[in-house]
Amino acid sequence: MIKIVTIAGARPQFIKAAPVSRAIAQQEGLQEVLIHTGQHFDQNMSEVFFDQMEIPRPRHFLNIHSLSHGAMTGRMLEAAESIMISEKPDIVMVYGDTNSTLAGALAAAKMNVPVAHVEAGLRSHNMEMPEEINRILTDRISRILFCPTEAAVNNLSREGFRDYPCKIHLTGDVMYDASILFEGKARKPANVRLPLSFVLATIHREANTKNPARLASIINGINRVAEKKPVIFPIHPRTYKVINGNDLPPFSRNIKVIEPVGYLEMLYLLKNSRLVMTDSGGVQKEAYFFKKPCITLREETEWTELVDAGYNKLCGTDPDRIHAAALEFLTGTLDFKEGLYGKGNASAMIAKALSDS
Repeated sequence: MIKIVTIAGARPQFIKAAPVSRAIAQQEGLQEVLIHTGQHFDQNMSEVFFDQMEIPRPRHFLNIHSLSHGAMTGRMLEAAESIMISEKPDIVMVYGDTNSTLAGALAAAKMNVPVAHVEAGLRSHNMEMPEEINRILTDRISRILFCPTEAAVNNLSREGFRDYPCKIHLTGDVMYDASILFEGKARKPANVRLPLSFVLATIHREANTKNPARLASIINGINRVAEKKPVIFPIHPRTYKVINGNDLPPFSRNIKVIEPVGYLEMLYLLKNSRLVMTDSGGVQKEAYFFKKPCITLREETEWTELVDAGYNKLCGTDPDRIHAAALEFLTGTLDFKEGLYGKGNASAMIAKALSDS
C-alpha cells in the first residue's frame, strides 16, 4: 500500500483535491492522508468545500494563517515535518502555488520523501508574485510533476527538467475534472437576487488588494462596466478588509456585493454569467470551462493559451482597458474550442501514475 500525504490549505487546492482524492480512493493500492494547513480559515473559503465536494476530512489541521509569508511558510514547514515523521508517507502531494504548497514540498524533500506537484510547470514570469516563487521552488524539488498543459511541459523543458531526476506527466487540468464532476450540482447562491444577465467579478490577489491605488483603479473599471451590465461581486475577506480600511471609490449601484460563495454556488454564477472579470488564475480557467470570456485584472497570466486563443484579455488595473475589453466581449461572440485542458481524466491519470511510482 502506497501512503500519500496530501497537503492543502487554500480554496483552489480544495477544488483540485476533490476529483484527485476520489480517483485515489478508486485506485487499488493507494491510501491518502490529508493535512489542512488552515491557510484559508473562513467558513466560506474552506470548510464549505469539504461539505459540498465530499472531500475526505483532514486527519491533521494546522490552523496556520494570517501571518507574513515567511512566518506562515516556516510554521507550516515545521508542523508538516512533525506530522510526516509520524505518518511516514511514501509520497507527499501538493497543489498549485501557495505557501502551503512550498512548505509541504520543502518538509518532504528535506526528509527525502518524493514530492508530487499537481499543476507543475506554470509560469507567469513575474518574480514579484509570491506564487511564482512558490511554484518554481516546488517544481525544482519535486520528483513527480503533473502538468496541466503542453505549455507547462515546455516551460519545464526549457528550464532543464529533462536532465533532473524527476518524471514529467502531461495529464490535463484537474480543475476541468472538478467542473465536469460538479456542474450538475451547481446551485444558486441563497438570498441573492440575480439579474437575467450579469458580469461576474472577483478580486483577491495580494498585488491588487495590498495596494489601495491599484484596487481603486480596478473598482473604477468595474464601475464603468456596470454602466453596461450589472455586476455580481462575491467579495474576498482580504478585499473587504482593504475596502473598509481605505478611502476608495464607492461601488456603482449596479454592482451587487455578496458574501464569499461555496464552490457549487460559484459554478452557478459562472454558468449564468455573460462575462467574467478576475485576478484569479483558477477562475480564468473556470470561465473557459463554461465558455465565458474573461478579463484578467493583471498584466500577466500563467494560462497563456487562453490569451492566445482570444478568450482572455490581460487588462491590468487600467479602467480604460477594462472598459474597452468588456465592450468588445459583450458585443461580440467567441467560438470556444474544446481540449485546451485535457479530456476530463487528469485525476485518474494522476492516481495511476502515483500507483506506478
